[in-house]
Amino acid sequence: MPASIIPCKDGPYIVRGDFEVLDADGNPMTVRRATIALCRCGRSQTRPFCDGTHKLVGFRAEGGASEKPVPRSIEVLPDELVTRS
Repeated sequence: MPASIIPCKDGPYIVRGDFEVLDADGNPMTVRRATIALCRCGRSQTRPFCDGTHKLVGFRAEGGASEKPVPRSIEVLPDELVTRS
């Protein structure tokens, strides 16, 4: 089954289907469930997974789609082309 991502109102992203979660270095993370909740509030102690902290901190976000257009692609620049100040 293809992956689906559902943004919950004032809560996490629910991910179901055939998916893989990678860490910041591109390594696969162990996921033991067919459905997971990914943190949107940034306060979870188990990031990238949700631990319910959004309720404690009063996180607010719409559950539906954004009115902003989604970019067709994101360009990732090689490290040597990134200017740092």
